[in-house]
Amino acid sequence: MSEKEMSFWDHLEEFRWTIIRVIIAVIAFSVVGFIVIPHIFDSVILAARSSDFVTYRFFEKVSEYIPFLPDFSADSFSVEMLNINMTTQFMTYISTSLMFGVLCTIPYILYELWKFISPALYENEAKGVKTVFGFGGFMFIIGCLVGYFVVFPLIFRFLITFELSESIENMISLDSYMNNFYTLILIMGLVFEMPLVFWLLSKLGLIYRSFFRKFRRHAVVGSLLAAALITPSGDPFSLFVVTVPIYMLWEISAFMVKKDPPEEEENLPAVFE
Repeated sequence: MSEKEMSFWDHLEEFRWTIIRVIIAVIAFSVVGFIVIPHIFDSVILAARSSDFVTYRFFEKVSEYIPFLPDFSADSFSVEMLNINMTTQFMTYISTSLMFGVLCTIPYILYELWKFISPALYENEAKGVKTVFGFGGFMFIIGCLVGYFVVFPLIFRFLITFELSESIENMISLDSYMNNFYTLILIMGLVFEMPLVFWLLSKLGLIYRSFFRKFRRHAVVGSLLAAALITPSGDPFSLFVVTVPIYMLWEISAFMVKKDPPEEEENLPAVFE
């Protein structure tokens, strides 16, 4: 721990400057986003509306060998975006720039949090917490990528091609697209923090490795239910694609928690009569 003792007000002042530095970093990256977003909006954020999206092309190739997969034919999917509100395009521009700033600042935010709490930790504790911060940030980014490349495009493609009646033409507004885009990617980012949550529970002594062996079958069902909530389409293919990474997170978590403590001997030494 730090040799210099800090008062409550010293900690509060340090925390205030931590927040200020984080806000400045978010603003700086948001300005960068404000510059680059117009150049990447169509090719990155709206990419899922085109049949050229990398995920669709991948599953189109796979469907040549697995015939029961959904139709991902390149010439059967194209979506036109609509804007029915005068301010939506401008507000989307601002919000997307801010999201870009926040996502790019996440490593720095974790660094600032680490720098703030590390003086209060012992050396062995600091190493563990430092690893957790790094792993948590890495898993959040992986979750966002899974949301972007897998979950969102599959859900979007199903919902936009679903027809209740042939007389109804599916058209999507910009704000509807963006709301679902942000929500699903954020959800997957948070879902991928599951190993970190279990690690913290293990550090508190609330769960051990035997917990995962005991509830493995329940985890399979829970992963399926979570996938059903995330993917409203409900088709078997989408459920399978989303269930697999969620269950894999459960298995990864099992390796991150503490082993079961040695059981105390139940039989006491015999007492001589």
